Amino acid sequence: MAILDYFKRKKQIRARKIAPTVQRTYLAAEVNRLFADFKVTDSSADGEIKDALPRIRARSRDLARNNSYVKRYLGLLRKNIVGKKGIMYQSKAQNSDGTMDKAGNELVELAFKAWGRAGVCTVDGKMSFRDVQAMAVVNEARDGEVFIIKHYNDRFKDGVSLQFIDPDQVDHTLNIKTKNDNEIRMGVELDEFGRPVNYHVLVDHPGDAGFAGQTRSKKYNIIPADRMIHVFKAERPGQTRGVPSTAPVMNSIKQLDGFREAAIVAARVGASKMGFFTSGTGDGFNADEYEGETPMMHAESGTFTQLPQGVDFKAFDPNYPAGEFDSFNKTILKGIASGLEVGYASLANDLEATSYSSIRQGALDDRDHYTDQQEFFIDHLVRPIFECWLLSHLSFGGSAMPVSRFDKFAHASEFRGRAWSWVDPLKEMNAALAGLNGGALPLQDIAAQYGRDSEELLSQIQKDKALMESFGIDYKLEPYGVQKFPEMVEEDDDSDTKDDSEDGSSRELDRALITALEAVK
Repeated sequence: MAILDYFKRKKQIRARKIAPTVQRTYLAAEVNRLFADFKVTDSSADGEIKDALPRIRARSRDLARNNSYVKRYLGLLRKNIVGKKGIMYQSKAQNSDGTMDKAGNELVELAFKAWGRAGVCTVDGKMSFRDVQAMAVVNEARDGEVFIIKHYNDRFKDGVSLQFIDPDQVDHTLNIKTKNDNEIRMGVELDEFGRPVNYHVLVDHPGDAGFAGQTRSKKYNIIPADRMIHVFKAERPGQTRGVPSTAPVMNSIKQLDGFREAAIVAARVGASKMGFFTSGTGDGFNADEYEGETPMMHAESGTFTQLPQGVDFKAFDPNYPAGEFDSFNKTILKGIASGLEVGYASLANDLEATSYSSIRQGALDDRDHYTDQQEFFIDHLVRPIFECWLLSHLSFGGSAMPVSRFDKFAHASEFRGRAWSWVDPLKEMNAALAGLNGGALPLQDIAAQYGRDSEELLSQIQKDKALMESFGIDYKLEPYGVQKFPEMVEEDDDSDTKDDSEDGSSRELDRALITALEAVK
């Protein structure tokens, strides 16, 4: 029996030696007093969003209304993603022989530009296509998602128009199984693959109950998915609704607001130079007024008051905020800027102690972020709207081209976001020219840095030159070398009339000008 106990003890000792190695896997998974307040969940994306979304969205909207940094953040997105002209469309369709279909491209571009004018492209007649882009960018960041219904009707120009829907109207409390085995999650009906089929939109906004004609009864408009544009950034597989991009920094922003408010109040109190009167007997002080049983005395700047015998004055003089205010405020703001994925200098409007190199590096990081956002909105907003318009435009009969050309122009569409001026334009331009001359950069890449297309750039140079020559101005700029005139065909010596050297030179110039003008046309 003793021998068996010996082997049992050996086994237990060995187990004790192995156990710590087996248990010590990831420190992040430790359960101890240091991680006691680290609460986690294993819910799905929709499980985490379902109950939290209304409160997160409401708080994000409150910050957008009342917090200067969130307002600045939304303004940065609007200015850098959309810009003053919006995301522009250009057609690059080609003919069957590989040449550019200039006539067709121009027709489509002009028609889309006309549809995008203010008062045309939305059902309420209040917005331009640039306004649509700006509202979508801001709403996606503040509310987490954007809903736009496509309406088809012959009362609208080109037979189509857009309508924004507040995310609150897509009922997040509607979570049921349908009769055809589809699942409705937070107002979005999904098929077996998780693809949206229908959107269940409340007829009345839940916040409009106080207005005439509005009721709290839930009535829905069921919008098919092919008529709804739903823009949001999915962070996990299976995510049905979007979350505001301000969510990760809300706590920091709220705490910073509280800190700044307390510091401002403390500074006001310190500037007021308040104090207390004391006496050995507790009396002898003649007060100006009383608050309850507490005597009060008013003091004016530059005045001195003689106190009664036995009364002393003890000043209350807080010296906060002191030097730590700026450093603490800047540290918190840097974390907020990182959470919002924008530069601290841009968010805080703080260019103190910056250099050309630091500004340039920060600008490049910001622009990488904004160009990434531009591509996201091109893919999920601008291109779907354009293709919806193009199909309706060709089908509606407002175009001279048949609907069979839809694929030709839809597949050849290009969209270009805004560009930015550089911190030091001369240095950047010299670098671009060096890259072009050395063959490291194509002309298209350089033109794109300034928000243009190489074809558009060359066409504009050609137009400028022809215009100046038509006014008799000598065009001295030759950015791509001396341009040769088209080779002229010599006339036969048997011609009845011959030009002398002066007349021949004049005719050659005339022909060159005509050729240039025809090329512009």
